[in-house]
Amino acid sequence: MLFPSRLRSCLNLLICLTIFLGWTATAGAQEAQYKLGSGDQLRITVFGHEDLSGNFLVEGSGLVSLPLVGAVPLGGKTIIEAEATIIAALKPDYLKNPRVSVQVLNYRPFYIIGEVNSPGSYAYVSGMTVLEAVAIAGGFTYRAKEGEMTITRGSDDARREAEAVPETLVLPGDVIKVPERFF
Repeated sequence: MLFPSRLRSCLNLLICLTIFLGWTATAGAQEAQYKLGSGDQLRITVFGHEDLSGNFLVEGSGLVSLPLVGAVPLGGKTIIEAEATIIAALKPDYLKNPRVSVQVLNYRPFYIIGEVNSPGSYAYVSGMTVLEAVAIAGGFTYRAKEGEMTITRGSDDARREAEAVPETLVLPGDVIKVPERFF
């Protein structure tokens, strides 16, 4: 009878591992699709050229001011697209075969409004859910309509509101709205 209990334990472990890996793959995929925006702080490395490397801020217009090449439009681009844009800016006139790496040091904040105890902007935490964002904002007020939250994605140019459940992942620049109930 020892074998079935060990088998059951192994199956439980396998199920938990599968759920965890599925969650991290989803979070990783969303971050890979992440589009840079105003307020993101970047570490840009041009290999072999310390004078061109450093920490840079994406300005409100989506531009990043780089040494030698000046303002480069990186807002709205993924990390891979940003690297390609910087390479294209450096390649024709300045470097023969530039190798560039872009990392996000600090993401722009997310915002939470409505019926939470401390509405406002908060630092983004990778893999955060709407429920965790509400907890960061001090929890729901007694008037909160907890089942009907909405989220507006910071990357959505049309700024459409979508229904949010407690497990919805929050991304940088998102706005979470917790409505008021009337009874």
